[in-house]
Amino acid sequence: MKTQVSREVFGVLDDGTPVERWTLESVPGGLRVRVLTYGGIVQTLEAPDRDGTRGQLALGFADLASYVAHGGSHFGALVGRYANRIAGASFPLDGRTHRLTANDGRHSLHGGPRNFSRVVWGARETDGGVELHRVSPDGEEGFPGALDVRVTYTLSPDGGALHLVSRARTDAPTVVNLTNHSYLHLGGAGGDSVTGHELRLAASRYTPVDDTGIPLPGAPADVAGTRFDFRTARAVGGGYDHNFVLDGGVAPAPRTVAELHDPRSGRVLELATTEPGLQLYTADHLDGSLTGSSGVPYGPRAGLALETQHFPDSPNRPDFPGTVLRPGEHYYSQTVYRFSVRPRAAGHP
Repeated sequence: MKTQVSREVFGVLDDGTPVERWTLESVPGGLRVRVLTYGGIVQTLEAPDRDGTRGQLALGFADLASYVAHGGSHFGALVGRYANRIAGASFPLDGRTHRLTANDGRHSLHGGPRNFSRVVWGARETDGGVELHRVSPDGEEGFPGALDVRVTYTLSPDGGALHLVSRARTDAPTVVNLTNHSYLHLGGAGGDSVTGHELRLAASRYTPVDDTGIPLPGAPADVAGTRFDFRTARAVGGGYDHNFVLDGGVAPAPRTVAELHDPRSGRVLELATTEPGLQLYTADHLDGSLTGSSGVPYGPRAGLALETQHFPDSPNRPDFPGTVLRPGEHYYSQTVYRFSVRPRAAGHP
C-alpha cells in the first residue's frame, strides 16, 4: 500500500494561531488517521471492519473550539510532560523539591492545566507520516529543564498499523513520561458502550491506588483472582482507571502487550510498546454532556483508553521504573496500534 499525506487548516485559536490537520491515509482501503497540531490530537482513526467498511474509532470533536473548551477530556491528545499523576504536585530530584501546578485536586495530572495537549506544535512531513515538534521551556508547569520533544505518527507500509514514536532531550535533569490519550470504540465512535469488547493484557500485576488515583505504598499486586486479571481475554466491563504492570518491563523494541476485540464488527487492535505500564481507563466519567464528531452524545464507557506509559507517581517512587532524563541522555518511547479483523464466529449474526 501507499501512504498519502496531506494537510489543511483546521481552525484558528483566539490569539490568531492557526491549527493544521494532517491526514495520513493508506490506499487503497487501509487506515486513515487525522492528527491536529493542537495538542498532537488524533482526531480520527479509521479502520475497516470484517466487511471492509472503514469506520471512525476514536472519540473526538468536529471542530477546534470544542477541543479548546473541553480540553480536560484529553480526547486523542498527546499528554506530558508527565502523563498520569504526580502526588502532591511535587517531586524530589537531586536534593531539590520541584513544585508543580496542581490540576487534579492536590495532584498534578498529565503535566498540569497547560500540558502538551493544550499547545500548538510545529509539524513537518516525514516518510509515511508527520513529525510534531516543540520545546517545553524550563519551568513550564513547574518542570525543570528545557525539553526538546519530537513525536512522529506514521502508517506502516502494509497499511494496517499506526506507529507513534516519541523522542526527547533536556538541558537539565527532569522527569518525562509521554503517552497518547485516545479513547477507542472498535465498533465505531458514537455507538453504545465498549463493555462488550474483549480485552487481553500481558500483565500479571497492577498498582492498587487510593481514592485519588495515587498508587498505594508497597509492591504492585498480583492480578490472579481479581477483576484485574485480563491474562485471558474477557469482556472489559467498567470501573477501571488503573495502571497495569506489563510483563517484561521496559523493552528495547515494541512487544505485544494488549489485544482488544469487538465481536460485532470483527475489528481487532493489537497494541505493542516499549513501555513498562499501561493505564486502562474505561471513561466512566462521560455523562452525555459532550457530543462527538458523529453527532451522538458520549455516555459512560463510550470508549476506552489504553495508555502506554511509565507508572503514575514514579518521580516519588524509587521502587518504580525511573522517569528521570538528564542532559546527554535520550528519551525514547514507541507504541504500535495494529488493526485487523476476525471472521464472524459460527452461529453468530
